[in-house]
Amino acid sequence: MEKSMCEVRLRDSGQAIYCDASAFVLKEGDYVIIEIDRGIDYGRVICTPDALLNVTVEAPLKKIVRLATDGDLKQIEELRAKTRDAYGTCLKKIQEHKLDMKLVDAEYSFDRSKIVFYFTAEGRVDFRGLVKDLAKVFKARIELRQIGVRDEAKLFGGYGPCGRQLCCASFLKDFEPVTIKMAKEEGLPLNPTKISGLCGRLMCCLSYEYETYKALSKGLPREGERIHTQEGKGKVISVNILKRCATIELEDGKVVVISYK
Repeated sequence: MEKSMCEVRLRDSGQAIYCDASAFVLKEGDYVIIEIDRGIDYGRVICTPDALLNVTVEAPLKKIVRLATDGDLKQIEELRAKTRDAYGTCLKKIQEHKLDMKLVDAEYSFDRSKIVFYFTAEGRVDFRGLVKDLAKVFKARIELRQIGVRDEAKLFGGYGPCGRQLCCASFLKDFEPVTIKMAKEEGLPLNPTKISGLCGRLMCCLSYEYETYKALSKGLPREGERIHTQEGKGKVISVNILKRCATIELEDGKVVVISYK
């Protein structure tokens, strides 16, 4: 019998992992206590078993120890308060060491034995001295994790130009490569301010819209192309990929719209 599984976001900003949910009835947003390689930690359910019925995972599933109790939830809130203090301390230490890095976020593990600090930087940063100082202050294992600007946007969230919550902060689990070719396929203006997200990189939605636009554009003429129509020769002045039609300016100045099946 196949195991029922769910997807859990480790701590508040950690990686998403798959867990064995066979012994639990879970809903999205539930906090659970899970057993990971280095001990016990907490996480939040981001995908329920019902949504993962057709998903196959090769790696061993992590074990859910229990649904978070009231005591666990209180401890998680206390950790968040401690995290804010840890963030401020780390910020001061970065300034003292004059490191060229931007602190983004911090997280305590559930048992308080480890603190993870997330940061962005243009290049490699020698933070060994910083780690030693932080370990002395907090008496805990310190991990500094460099992330990209897309990860930073995912952590902070926000709203895209479409008016909806950022894909990366809501449902998108992994970052796919996004290229300028995808924007061209949609016929979008190649203006960075029009096709970039809050992170300053090309919008993630271009990658998962690409295959649809690629399929719909088959058989359609390109803008600027000269074609023959039933009413004569003309130049394509615009193409609507979703409606699969093209607007043609004929040699006599007449404008016609041609639909493609």
